[in-house]
Amino acid sequence: MTEQTISLERLEETINVFGSFDENIRLIEHEMGVTVVSRDSMLKVAGEDPEQVMYAVRAIESLMTLSSKGEVINEQNVRYIIQLVRDGKEGEIHQLAGDVLCVTAKGKPIKAKTIGQKRYVEAIRDNVVTLGIGPAGTGKTYLAVAAAVAAFRAKEVNRIILTRPAVEAGERLGFLPGDLQSKVDPYLRPLYDALFDMLGAETYNKYLERGNIEVAPLAYMRGRTLDDSFIILDEAQNTSREQMKMFLTRLGFGSKIVITGDITQIDLPADKVSGLREAMRVLKGVEDIAIIRLNEADVVRHALVQKIIKAYEADEERRNQKKENRK
Repeated sequence: MTEQTISLERLEETINVFGSFDENIRLIEHEMGVTVVSRDSMLKVAGEDPEQVMYAVRAIESLMTLSSKGEVINEQNVRYIIQLVRDGKEGEIHQLAGDVLCVTAKGKPIKAKTIGQKRYVEAIRDNVVTLGIGPAGTGKTYLAVAAAVAAFRAKEVNRIILTRPAVEAGERLGFLPGDLQSKVDPYLRPLYDALFDMLGAETYNKYLERGNIEVAPLAYMRGRTLDDSFIILDEAQNTSREQMKMFLTRLGFGSKIVITGDITQIDLPADKVSGLREAMRVLKGVEDIAIIRLNEADVVRHALVQKIIKAYEADEERRNQKKENRK
């Protein structure tokens, strides 16, 4: 049996790290196969495997560092810290206590929750065009909308424009009731939801009526020059090469563009090249354009989402390996 101790300095930080019902410490115990006992002003971490005990101590100390910087500790924090510690990246943990990007209508502060997300937010801040590529749940769209709202509130831009391709804008949409806007609204719903969260429905509608906010299908962008705007293209993996070029050339003075997508979920016909894949290749190394890749470690949804993504990635690798073997 190996045992290590951790000194506890501030009670409020300890409570934050432990969780309301000690759920955070129970998670560390379960993941590392250790027991954690609080006595006086000390934590005792014990277990059969010395390496796992060391990992548990490092994870708890890292969580205390985050707590001391005002971060609220929850299950997602704990799982992410455990992963960083196991990967030998605990030295990067201090980067997580970042600035608030935006405050929602309900007063909730929006921050980058992973190192990948932090790089993504910094890229948006420092570049004119940012491509955020990653799987579902990595916060690509939500953080981009938060950055757009922050820029709008700071009067850095006059308009927020959100767009995405409606892949089924042909035959299937024709059978839906209503005008074109009501037909494409289901495709734009994730963008509406993010804006409602940031601004509240009343403020959103006010800015929409004034023309400060525009949510529209990608086809509406053709022939326009977008000055003093923060423009987000979502689900960009479903653009064609021509659509992507058209969109990028809408960029006007004083504007920023954020393009988000997941290249593992392309809904285009097999013979069509994804505009996002093409842009990643063509724009690599161009000044003022950043390409940020997020992965399953940056998923901030339910812990099972990470496992689902990993399972699909492993299956894809097996299938590719079989194809290679057949050759």
